[in-house]
Amino acid sequence: MELKVIAYARNGHTDKFGIPRQSREESPILTRIVFEPEFSMREALRGIEGYSHLWLLWGFSEVDSWSPTVRPPRLGGNKRMGVFATRSPFRPNPIGLSSVRLVKVAYPRPLPEGKGVRWELLVSGADVLDGTPIYDIKPYLSFSDSHPDARNGFAEETKNHHLEVDWGMCSPDYLSKTDRERSENGPRMDREWVEEVEYILRQDPRPGYQNDPEREYKMDYAGWRVTFKVRENKVIIRKIEQIL
Repeated sequence: MELKVIAYARNGHTDKFGIPRQSREESPILTRIVFEPEFSMREALRGIEGYSHLWLLWGFSEVDSWSPTVRPPRLGGNKRMGVFATRSPFRPNPIGLSSVRLVKVAYPRPLPEGKGVRWELLVSGADVLDGTPIYDIKPYLSFSDSHPDARNGFAEETKNHHLEVDWGMCSPDYLSKTDRERSENGPRMDREWVEEVEYILRQDPRPGYQNDPEREYKMDYAGWRVTFKVRENKVIIRKIEQIL
């Protein structure tokens, strides 16, 4: 079977570290689904505005191997489970599935040399890397896709795991004049950016087996590098630098 890439995801996740491990309704992170010219047509999207949520089928573009057992991060990264009992990217067929909220159908952008227009969807809650290939989009149906009494297996144990985020003197309010000038002429650093970064850090992006309070982690997001430590369930942000 040959899969065609119908679109690509575009967002601030330029590195795998920090991508939410699951798609979530409350995520403030917006992702543009940019259609390839072959599939960029209004007819293919007719009626999609009537749905509040969509399913995205996509490819783990940076995974080239699989394992019958994996170590889920939420179990500390030391306990193995069967790959089919997890949502690990290391699968026989590297296909991902995400439930996202449709924010809007974006106004089409003209393609060069008069080759039509490029349609986009704006969605929230996507747990994908910038540039991820999208293979299909399907409407989410609450009467058949939602099962409130479903059991969550071992994932139930850590579904509410969140960290506190301490910006300290790294809050954008305390940025140096140089950094402020860079943010004005370069990547954005607005209130929405702060909310997005805080949301990512609250989910605890560290590998499950790492719990060293002195270890520094670096997360790249939307043109900025955030350096932080984690101590006693608190993220302590140490530095924010523009990625040049």
